Amino acid sequence: MHGPASPGWLLVALCAATGAYCLLRMRSGVEEQRRAAGGEALMGFGMAAMAVPAAAFTPPVWAWPTFAAVFGAAALRALWAARVSAHHLHHLVGAGAMVYMAAAMAAAPAHRHGPGGSGVPLLTGLLLLYFTGYVLLAGVRLLPAAGAGGAAVAWSDRPEVARACRLSMGIGMLAMLLTM
Repeated sequence: MHGPASPGWLLVALCAATGAYCLLRMRSGVEEQRRAAGGEALMGFGMAAMAVPAAAFTPPVWAWPTFAAVFGAAALRALWAARVSAHHLHHLVGAGAMVYMAAAMAAAPAHRHGPGGSGVPLLTGLLLLYFTGYVLLAGVRLLPAAGAGGAAVAWSDRPEVARACRLSMGIGMLAMLLTM
């Protein structure tokens, strides 16, 4: 993605760490959690790969269409899974955003937005609004409930860590959309 190198590397680290945690969550005993974690791991590692600063590495010409194809397939899978659970609609929006960003990068990899431009494209603006709302909602969900407690849960099954993982990816998505 375009933008300064140091925030880009921080975004790579955040997304890769999130993807790694999601891989750990795939060992869960809960089938639905395993399924969601697989899609989230793909999203985390894909975001990490796309966030590598352009100054450090210029991907080959075939990389962006490949990202678009992979996340297009993930979007179709999320659309199919949304029949059962509305949570997958978020995965659909996230995968669609990744397809959009990959297509934008394939169309104009050297393009940089700057003063005098035509502003934020409509789809980018809508995605920014969606992910801003998602991040705010995910942040509120992390607040501890009064009197919350319970039985010991495996580290990879802790719901608050999974929520923090989703929050991190939402923040990462916002950062990527802003640097397009």
